[in-house]
Amino acid sequence: MMRRPLVPLLVLAVLAALAGCGGRANPDGRLPVVAAFYPLQFVSERIGGDLVRVVNLTKPGAEPHDVELSPRQVARISDAKVAVHLRGFQPAVDDAIEQNARKQGFDVSSAVTMLPSSEHGTDPHVWLDPTRLAAIGDRLAERLAAADPAHAAVYTSRAATLHQQLTQLDGEFSAKLATCSRRELVTSHTAFHYLTDRYHLTQIGITGIDPEAEPAPRRIAEVAADARRLGTTTIFFETLVSPKVADTIAREVGATTAVLDPLEGLTDPDADYFSVMRANLAALTTALGCT
Repeated sequence: MMRRPLVPLLVLAVLAALAGCGGRANPDGRLPVVAAFYPLQFVSERIGGDLVRVVNLTKPGAEPHDVELSPRQVARISDAKVAVHLRGFQPAVDDAIEQNARKQGFDVSSAVTMLPSSEHGTDPHVWLDPTRLAAIGDRLAERLAAADPAHAAVYTSRAATLHQQLTQLDGEFSAKLATCSRRELVTSHTAFHYLTDRYHLTQIGITGIDPEAEPAPRRIAEVAADARRLGTTTIFFETLVSPKVADTIAREVGATTAVLDPLEGLTDPDADYFSVMRANLAALTTALGCT
């Protein structure tokens, strides 16, 4: 009579061992993945498709820089087979992965060459260069394949498709921004270094990397003077940041304002990376007088 519990206990032990060896932890059989913020969610879902269940740690429309994690989100990180993040961008996420999912963590900055920021360290907004996002996708496919070897070929194929789509997007930007009457864009904060570097433009930021930083009056005057000198017709602001300062400079120099979205988080549920990037391209070609 005392020996009967051994069989179900043995079964549970075997199942636990399988789960720890790259098994699929979700009841629906999909590989659990966490993504730190929207662009990483986008690329994870495009490559993983119906084989993965992706949880975005940053709520839609929220500013990702200073995200704080709930106990439930930390548990999600612990359960993930792949945790996709960008080291240095979200300290709370970095800490949670270091403490709970070090082996499962995939720091996307390891897949590409990062650019320096205008202040110190590196600029995190790497996804605004489609070619770099394509490289990240290729490496992510390798990580998903390692976690789920049975579907390695599917991940590789989907990454190749995404790479091709991003290469096409890069070609659209290159073609439409090749001949513009102006090559300087004035932005509310310096989030667009990768975009301007890739397409040979110049970024003039009212503030630095931190979108919530308040610019000094002297800086506002400097940017207004640059805008007048360059004949700037558009001052760009972002979806997740107040347009107040951009509006002030626009009034001073007789310019208009327009949205240039850094894609840190989506506010439109019907939009995705490609539609927002193409909206950015349309705004740039108008503002810069591109033919």
